[in-house]
Amino acid sequence: MYILQKMDTGRKYFSKQLLQWNKMQNKRAMPWKGEKDPYKIWLSEIILQQTRVEQGWAYYNRFVSTFPHIKKLAAASEEKVFKLWEGLGYYTRCKNLIATAKFIANEKQGKFPDSYEEILSLKGIGPYTAAAIASFAFNLPHAVVDGNVFRVLSRFFGIDTPTDSTAGKKLFTELAEALLDKKLPGIYNQAIMDFGAVICKPQNPLCTACPLKTRCTALLQAKVDVLPVKASKLIKKERWLYYLIVEYNGKIYVRKRGAKEIWENLYEFVLLETDKLFSFEEIKNSKFFKNITGKNKATILHVSKIYKQQLTHQTIHGNFIQLKVNNVPPLKDYKAVTYKQLNKLPFPKFITGYLAENELKAFER
Repeated sequence: MYILQKMDTGRKYFSKQLLQWNKMQNKRAMPWKGEKDPYKIWLSEIILQQTRVEQGWAYYNRFVSTFPHIKKLAAASEEKVFKLWEGLGYYTRCKNLIATAKFIANEKQGKFPDSYEEILSLKGIGPYTAAAIASFAFNLPHAVVDGNVFRVLSRFFGIDTPTDSTAGKKLFTELAEALLDKKLPGIYNQAIMDFGAVICKPQNPLCTACPLKTRCTALLQAKVDVLPVKASKLIKKERWLYYLIVEYNGKIYVRKRGAKEIWENLYEFVLLETDKLFSFEEIKNSKFFKNITGKNKATILHVSKIYKQQLTHQTIHGNFIQLKVNNVPPLKDYKAVTYKQLNKLPFPKFITGYLAENELKAFER
């Protein structure tokens, strides 16, 4: 293939310049850089999946402090782990984190696997994460291929094959493996990821300061803004979630969200979901609302503004209505908890955002 043949001619140049930049100029600091403990590397990689480094940093530190080794994480209650994860989003990651911790603690006597194939077989770990753990912890020669790597290789070699296509994934993986410094795989992998984050950024890359600029195809052909290429576009749907914070006899009604949905295993208040914007009056006059309040009128304590959260495939809208009822509400799938218990439960960011802004209203006795 032409791309791989072209890569052969610039391979030494690319790797030499990248490693030289890493040694002399790369000042990107992160608490897990240089870490050799596979447990901590695994934690950092799972946290950073679909999470910015700036956001994940504090979570990583809290997890390591609370669960210094994998057996302690495996022994913790799911609610405690989910509460610590609260706010990071993509909660399937947390579910897989718990499952893998228990598997390693119980089936591997707490010893993290030390081969790429075994690491890849763990729940929640794909080729990128397996390569990162294998190379950083065990110095095994496996190349990482993430968004940063796609971008650097696409621009430098001028590859317009879509990164999200089958052909693109195969091509970039082969190219990354061929470029990998087999003697220093961990250092090389960290260098190319840092380079993509610091120099070859998605927006406003630092091309004038780039050590690869004299041979970068995208720069020489004025294609920096169009590479890399993605074939598919996300189709996003709109959802409207109206949460009723129902209080009866000093307790609030909540439930744990079910499987195969957003925010799986997190808690929520009484939910009315609609396919469009509803006014407070429309909600109050709905059969759902009247069924909860019963014959005796409820006391409305607070009606929030409309909140919005953007997820990868959907946009969530909605608001919160706090009310106090005079009869036991017919809420079959919900349980009543005290305010003290409520504070210990993990909620999705959509709800914690409201509670953070309305703490006195939301927890008023």
